[in-house]
Amino acid sequence: MRVITQQTLGGPEVLTIVDAPEPRAMPTEVLVRTRAIGLNPLDARVRAGEFPLIGRPPFVLGWDISGVVEDAPQTWRFRPGDEVFGMPLFPRPAAAYAEIVSAPALHLARKPDSLSHVEAAALPVVGLTAWQGLVDLGGVGEGDRVLVHGGGGGVGHVAIQIAKALGAHVIATAAADKREFVEGVGADEVIDHTAVDFAEVVGDVDVVLDTIGGDTVERSLGVLRPGGHLVTAAAEEDAGLAARFEAAGMRFSGIAVDPDPVALRGLVDLVDQRKLRVHVQETFPFEQVGAAHRLLDGGHLRGKLVLVP
Repeated sequence: MRVITQQTLGGPEVLTIVDAPEPRAMPTEVLVRTRAIGLNPLDARVRAGEFPLIGRPPFVLGWDISGVVEDAPQTWRFRPGDEVFGMPLFPRPAAAYAEIVSAPALHLARKPDSLSHVEAAALPVVGLTAWQGLVDLGGVGEGDRVLVHGGGGGVGHVAIQIAKALGAHVIATAAADKREFVEGVGADEVIDHTAVDFAEVVGDVDVVLDTIGGDTVERSLGVLRPGGHLVTAAAEEDAGLAARFEAAGMRFSGIAVDPDPVALRGLVDLVDQRKLRVHVQETFPFEQVGAAHRLLDGGHLRGKLVLVP
């Protein structure tokens, strides 16, 4: 099979396509022939050595997959021919930039008919991050005011839709050129963070979901109502910041997304109810993985990028 690997850390140019032996499924695992592979900003950071999540090269990047079960020797969950998607093994290496991936069956869900493989591959990392942040940690419910930072990005545009499905009033920060896109996925209010300080125009927020980090997190303290909750996927290990929130009577939670079959099924339910759709900005064949990673490096994406083997 073909895989995309790298022998050294560096820019997109270090990614190369090679032939490799097919993996073998251990008990409770399945082999998935990938039809599409979701790309995430984290992939680029790992590739460049900015975030040494899976050690030193050589390695194969990637976690988001959608495809068809090719072999399921010792599991009752799936059979060959089933269409599945998920985020296997994260944060351990899943080697998803490949034509065939071995994955724990428990980390996958049946792909809904209403999603293409490309859309399904784009959903797991961002969808599980948003779900775990808003549902499991944030406890968002009917009538809550939710602020989503980075509403035009992968996690952000999915989080807006999940919060709306939960009955929340959703405020999102985004650049002016993403206003129409962010409104289109359901935001009730959009704040151009390049022109306006959100901390001066937003208040009485129940839950803030942060994917930006930096001073955005600290400035979010002032927009929360008493007892409000900041959930961050970008500053989850900042103990000093957590202490400042707690001293002010607020809750602070860091989220490190993990495989979650219950949440995957929750996402599928929202998809089937037409309350959730993941936006794919562009797809790339394996041969153009370098171009895809250059877009990841540049940031400012609308939704997700996807590789198609």
